[in-house]
Amino acid sequence: MPPTEPAAASGRPLAHPSVAEIGLEGVLRALADPVRLRIVRGLADGHPDMACVAFDLPVSKSTTTHHFKVLREAGVIHQRYEGTSRLSRLREADLEERFPGLLAAVLEAARRTAPGA
Repeated sequence: MPPTEPAAASGRPLAHPSVAEIGLEGVLRALADPVRLRIVRGLADGHPDMACVAFDLPVSKSTTTHHFKVLREAGVIHQRYEGTSRLSRLREADLEERFPGLLAAVLEAARRTAPGA
């Protein structure tokens, strides 16, 4: 069973895969979506912990929540509750340990192909 964070105000814990459970296919599937890639770029270029509401995404709140869940379940991000906010951070060290150079290469490619790059 994946490790969990302390329960949120709603009583729902957040499950995260261990480093050994992070699969290449899941990570690549998570990073293949343009909205999720935008979230990952924002986390890489922003503060260490960012609230979901800090992202200006072209989708509804429920769809945004879904995208963060996909990233968390794939092992790309770690989320925790602070009060009523859910903070996210990239699992850079874990991804580097599991797939050396993958995240850096994906981020560099995304930056090169971003509008205005």
